[in-house]
Amino acid sequence: MSTVRDRVDQWIKPYAALWLTLIIGGALVVSLAALGTEVYSDVVDEEGLAGLDIPALEYFQTLRNPETDAFVTAFTNVGGGVGMPILASVLTAWLTFLSRTWRPIILVGGAALVSTTATTVGKRLVGRTRPDHTEAVPPYESSPSFPSGHTLNTTVVIGVLLYIMCLQFQMLWARITAITAGVIFIIAMGLSRVFLGHHWLTDVMAGWLLGLAWVGMVILAHRLFHLIRRREHAGPAPTFEHPVVRDVVADAMHHEGHGGRGKDNAG
Repeated sequence: MSTVRDRVDQWIKPYAALWLTLIIGGALVVSLAALGTEVYSDVVDEEGLAGLDIPALEYFQTLRNPETDAFVTAFTNVGGGVGMPILASVLTAWLTFLSRTWRPIILVGGAALVSTTATTVGKRLVGRTRPDHTEAVPPYESSPSFPSGHTLNTTVVIGVLLYIMCLQFQMLWARITAITAGVIFIIAMGLSRVFLGHHWLTDVMAGWLLGLAWVGMVILAHRLFHLIRRREHAGPAPTFEHPVVRDVVADAMHHEGHGGRGKDNAG
């Protein structure tokens, strides 16, 4: 009976901590999106524009041409309601296969759910108007502008995936490559929204900040999960030096097995 209880404690407690942290962190991020309405009202003028919004839009308009417009439109679609779920699903499935755990699905899925909720809450509360269609590249969008959903969701999904990749891969060059590519992708996705005239620059900045805050909460939840598992004797937490828990535990069991056979032979 005690063995069953011990096994339950090893799994229930860590996962309870994981979900509790994600729920509390998610509520905080959604609250930040709501509080963003106050920050928004402080930084914009009577026309609803920050001092850098119009200059940024005017600058990107000077860079437009038919070829560039088509390329940026194709790129920004990757971060949309169809492209990003497909990209996230493929990368999450790959990481799930490599790690042999369900945690990539839990982390990415939970993170994406909260980021989508924060986007919806922010847009409804602020109700900010996008740049006029005469200043934008078609196809046009009509939903509220603040915050940028493409930017927020891309920051969250790619940020969490990068964290999991850094735990999975031991080679420094692989981590540096992944982080560099991910950061460029996140920045480019945000700027593409301003380039096309679909968002103001402050919409994008809000998406970056909210996204980074939520990624930090997801990472905290994951670290707490493994710290509690380690306390419950279910294996050490993964680190950048020992990224995969199952390998660390397997090595420990392997050494213990050799030690036990040596003692038997000696006996």
